[in-house]
Amino acid sequence: MDIGSLQRIAWDNKVLKGYNTTDVPLEFCMLQEKAAAAFTAWRKGKQLLGEELADVVLYVASIAEMTGLDLQHEVKSKVDKNSARSD
Repeated sequence: MDIGSLQRIAWDNKVLKGYNTTDVPLEFCMLQEKAAAAFTAWRKGKQLLGEELADVVLYVASIAEMTGLDLQHEVKSKVDKNSARSD
């Protein structure tokens, strides 16, 4: 699955289930909560780390959709920029 498809799937699921699709600050807060849950899972050696990291990715994809960003393009641009660094 490519990032663009993931972004659309995450968004479609939010719309279908009636989840937040308009409140960007709330979505960032929920992303922060999911990132903290992923850290806690890692720190405690729990088997839920993968699931928690997947939640983080889905929230990022949803925020990209809410704000009109093409996340696939943005990630590729950032990877290219990082590759060109000399430090």
